[in-house]
Amino acid sequence: MALLEVKDLKVYYKTLRGCVKAVDSVSLNIEKGRALGIAGESGCGKTSMAMAILRLLPVNGKVYGGLVMLDGVDILSMDDEEFRESVRWKRISMISQGAMNALNPVHTVGEQIIEAILTHEDVTRSEAVRRGNDLLEMVGIHPGRSKDYPHEFSGGMKQRIVIAMALSCNPDIVIADEPTTALDVMVQSQILKAIGDLRNALDLSLMLITHDLSIIAQTCDDIAVMYGGKIIEYGSVVNVYGNPKHPYSIGLLKSFPNIKAEKAPIISMPGSPPDLLSPPAGCKFHPRCPLAKGICLEKEPELAKVHPDNHRVACHNTDMLKKGTDIWNQ
Repeated sequence: MALLEVKDLKVYYKTLRGCVKAVDSVSLNIEKGRALGIAGESGCGKTSMAMAILRLLPVNGKVYGGLVMLDGVDILSMDDEEFRESVRWKRISMISQGAMNALNPVHTVGEQIIEAILTHEDVTRSEAVRRGNDLLEMVGIHPGRSKDYPHEFSGGMKQRIVIAMALSCNPDIVIADEPTTALDVMVQSQILKAIGDLRNALDLSLMLITHDLSIIAQTCDDIAVMYGGKIIEYGSVVNVYGNPKHPYSIGLLKSFPNIKAEKAPIISMPGSPPDLLSPPAGCKFHPRCPLAKGICLEKEPELAKVHPDNHRVACHNTDMLKKGTDIWNQ
């Protein structure tokens, strides 16, 4: 049994212009100790899915169907108090996109970590202080700085503090939503190394949300590529990167330079992501796809297995994509 299993999840937003199907029948799972990367352009539903799992959707967002199973228990059916006490932060925690927004500027960083521990754990304050100092040291910050305020730290150090907070209650799964977006390349590398080291040391499971495929390649075991609120390719990082089977996945990989491969032009996929207020019929990617044909305009493809190692793709033209096919430069 997977540690976390998402089944046919649907998340919709009500707006003045209509209903936005931000997450439309998404299914995935994360096993103990493994890391799953969620990739895709902005607006594809990555963060909405994470917010639904943690039950942190805004007031106009709602789960309209599906299950989220944690160790076989549907956590979406729990009442709010039970979920807060037994799941959020204690078993599933989150590293948010902006460390500056995640930290309270009028409280010391140590107090913020201690507060998280005391809220969810039955421990004394002295024990919480000790654990808070241990966590800071674990992420590479001297415990003596626990009495400093967020503005006294650099961007990378603030992100490390947010990571420490996410680990404060010994969760089973950490959801990292674009954890390195606002950081420079050197600091980004340090943060990714810290996340990887902590995963191995604590046997954590990880859901990493990003638009940067190179980060997933460094950090994750599996990848789910999302487009228009759906998963369009799913499998191990080795299989999807080595032999992508969806035109969109191929386009994403072509849009990043590969310093280990032969020189090749960086491509930019034409068009824009679909308007989820009025998405196109059939495959949502067909207006941008170089392989689109009649059936693509009429019937939405299902996520189907194309490889024995659970590599799945939602595309009507999978049989046309042989390994190494360069559809974007034809």
